[in-house]
Amino acid sequence: MAETEFSAAEFGAAEFGVVEFRASDVRIQRWARSLTRAGQVIVKDGRIALLTSDGREIASAPVTAVSAGKPWFLASDSAIARIDGVRYRLTMGQRNRRPGGAAPVRRFLEVLRRAAGRRI
Repeated sequence: MAETEFSAAEFGAAEFGVVEFRASDVRIQRWARSLTRAGQVIVKDGRIALLTSDGREIASAPVTAVSAGKPWFLASDSAIARIDGVRYRLTMGQRNRRPGGAAPVRRFLEVLRRAAGRRI
């Protein structure tokens, strides 16, 4: 499998379409293994991409093939996404812990639902 690299600036540029959701400073874990502590989650043009802090792709897939949710046992700023059969734990707002930490997670799940046209 070839590894694709994206420039964060290019990924959100106007000629590439409108970015529906973008979160930075996201801790991305493949369960016990931390892949990055300052990654990015981008939902754009019906696709989701998980990127490292330097723009390397961790995973990417059409939103119709992604399942995501917020289990009761996780903190309010975390969500689980299954991309290509691999479960990722996404913790948003790592650097700015504040009482409204759940807001990006709720928005992320809502954007995925709308982009997929179904309930996730």
